[in-house]
Amino acid sequence: MDLRAIERAADAFQRGLTAAQIEAVCRRAFGSGVVAVRAVELGLGGYNSVYRVELAGSIDAVILRAAPREAVQFGSELHLMRNEYASVPWLAAIAPLMPQVLAVDWSHDIVDRDWMIQTCLAGVPAPEHLGRYPRSGRTTFFRQLGAITRTVHDVRGPYFGRVAGPSYASWSEAVIASFTQIADDLEQAGLDGADVRKAAELAAQGRATLDEVREPRLLTGDLWTVNCLLDANAPEPLISGVLDFDRTEFGDPAADWTIRMAQAKNDEREAFWQSYGALDLTPAAAHRARIYEARHLAAIRLERHRLNNPKAVHESYDALAKVLAQLR
Repeated sequence: MDLRAIERAADAFQRGLTAAQIEAVCRRAFGSGVVAVRAVELGLGGYNSVYRVELAGSIDAVILRAAPREAVQFGSELHLMRNEYASVPWLAAIAPLMPQVLAVDWSHDIVDRDWMIQTCLAGVPAPEHLGRYPRSGRTTFFRQLGAITRTVHDVRGPYFGRVAGPSYASWSEAVIASFTQIADDLEQAGLDGADVRKAAELAAQGRATLDEVREPRLLTGDLWTVNCLLDANAPEPLISGVLDFDRTEFGDPAADWTIRMAQAKNDEREAFWQSYGALDLTPAAAHRARIYEARHLAAIRLERHRLNNPKAVHESYDALAKVLAQLR
């Protein structure tokens, strides 16, 4: 098999699969007679190892995604692929935009990692293609993204917390638990997590405000431009696919990463709200938003450490300190 892999540093978090492993995975998924003839590693993923695999005699390529080994996963990021798989039935309303799952394996018989095979969607990554359109025309993209996000947020869940669990009876419990888990991960990695533990304390003090959120709604996790595909031939931006729902949870839609990013700048992304709808701007909602920002910053710090970006890790302490001052 012809394998085109991405070269990475020896200490990189992501680890590729060998040609023999990819061949074995394809035989497990599709039968002993199936032959993988070519695999190209795709570089957009920051967590899983992702390959576009061509099979002998098949017109359509497939996408193989392999999770990191369990031993290197942080507790707050444990089994994200399993969470995504559990989310598929809850994302039925946007199923036409999503890849179909063809095979999954959590047994670690073939490789010592969870893996999933999906259909390969047509389209080009939005970060690569969106810049080809005039800025004035990109409002179309964000309007579509707002509609997709609204569709997901309209799904009612049975509990609070990650879709695959653990589940919580209240939103405050889920939020406080996530702060505590991230703090544990940071300290396990040799970083200072005291400010994240302080955020957990402040969230507990504001428990009543958090628990004004009584109905769990489905959150996309981290849907933004990097997780979208565009129709390569459309005269204006047209979202043809959405990917990577491994961080989904049931909770307050205002806590979603998508909402944070839509508010980040006053530019063409303001069109997002035309289809999504208006945000709650009450004082209670503003307090919750500061708690959510603290949670985002804590998770970002952990991700930056995983991606070996010490400068960004250092900067996260000042950013979180400002939010904690507002919460106090």
